[in-house]
Amino acid sequence: MKVLLVDDHPLILSALRAVIEGLDESIRVVAVESAAAARRALAPAGDFELVLLDLQLADANGFELLEEFRAGYPGLPVVVISASDHTSDVIRAIDLGAMGFIPKRNSTETLERALRLVMSGGIYVPTMRLGDEGEPAVWRGRGQPPLRESAGGAIPQDLALTPRQTEVLNLLLQGKPNKIIARELGVSVDTIKDHVAAVLKALGVSSRTQAVLAVGQMQRWPDDPQLGE
Repeated sequence: MKVLLVDDHPLILSALRAVIEGLDESIRVVAVESAAAARRALAPAGDFELVLLDLQLADANGFELLEEFRAGYPGLPVVVISASDHTSDVIRAIDLGAMGFIPKRNSTETLERALRLVMSGGIYVPTMRLGDEGEPAVWRGRGQPPLRESAGGAIPQDLALTPRQTEVLNLLLQGKPNKIIARELGVSVDTIKDHVAAVLKALGVSSRTQAVLAVGQMQRWPDDPQLGE
């Protein structure tokens, strides 16, 4: 796996690179310190499989860069890795198409496990607390249902989704719009709208952003106290 790591703090960049490369010998990390360098790295080959993006960059607004990458490389997963764990930042990042949000404050062990999850196609978001910074709750505690492995990661078993709805959820979690999902699955956009509505209802949420956050909070490890707050 080839990973682009973008962080403008040299010490943190070096530490994160060591953690990521330590996960598996097959992982190759290209570490850059600026938005300009990230653009240059992505432009020629297009063979990256994951981007890990810090929000605090000297030469660009991290949220704007996230939006730029998602628009320019819609098939490339982007995960935010940030010193912030504010609910508003998490929600904004997911709303812009991030496939996860990993706070740097996590312990090394938790960071490693979160990275393994996103690299396997899963979604990691920090625990979302009711009323945090005035944000509404996006997940009201169905608990932590068992997960079923699927092409796009782990989908909760108790959602009672059809195989097609599971496919739609996987593609929705990748940030793909209805038109692209319809094209990939060979059905009409109206059919996809119906499937998305059913998926949101099953999750108990009202938007795509909330769906990503909900699934991310389901993907927990019960033996990790930092993930079960």
